[in-house]
Amino acid sequence: MNNRILAVDDDADILKVLKANLELHDYEVITADTWQKAQDVLSLLQPDLILLDIMLPDGDGIEICRDLRKELADVPLIMLTARDKISDKVMGLESGADDYVVKPFETLELVARIKACLRRIKSPEEEEQIEIGNIKINNKKRLVTVSGKKVDLTPKEYNLLCYLIHNRDEVLSRDAIRKKIWKDSHIYSWSRVIDVHIQHLRQKIEKDPSNPKYIMTVSGAGYRFMD
Repeated sequence: MNNRILAVDDDADILKVLKANLELHDYEVITADTWQKAQDVLSLLQPDLILLDIMLPDGDGIEICRDLRKELADVPLIMLTARDKISDKVMGLESGADDYVVKPFETLELVARIKACLRRIKSPEEEEQIEIGNIKINNKKRLVTVSGKKVDLTPKEYNLLCYLIHNRDEVLSRDAIRKKIWKDSHIYSWSRVIDVHIQHLRQKIEKDPSNPKYIMTVSGAGYRFMD
């Protein structure tokens, strides 16, 4: 699957150029010319990378970036801006941006920066071996063992476990889990599909599912994997 990029900029011409040029490099590009429209997109799916203009008609890019980092901590974000002062760059990076590109920019440079950001954010599927406690995951073989015994997981259970482990010790909301694991499916906010998968996962990897050691429920917030 091609990497999905959300480009947010109030300049329609820039969005057209970004979409056309990045699609030539095999990226899937979704555009939004306001922060509100970007939020509408983010409520339905999670992109692999975000391109964010620092000055939007309905929001400040620095504050938006800080807010995004609370919900989408593992999604690379590149700021696009006409400001080229060192102080502006520092502020952008300190707000949580992974990179900072000054307009006008060459497509090849932007593509190189996108590739670099995506390489730095290494997914749990790219780690050949993960070992936490008595749980071992071989991603090459998609094999999970608990105390040396093979555990049969469905594809969704496997992806959910890897996502929880990759973000261990962080509280993941049901909405964040839905966007990451069920990003191409429509799940209603009242659906219990995520909770059911968590329950099944606990039954397969926990010694005592009713008193879990690894997958903890954080009341009113979501789930956290404890190592």
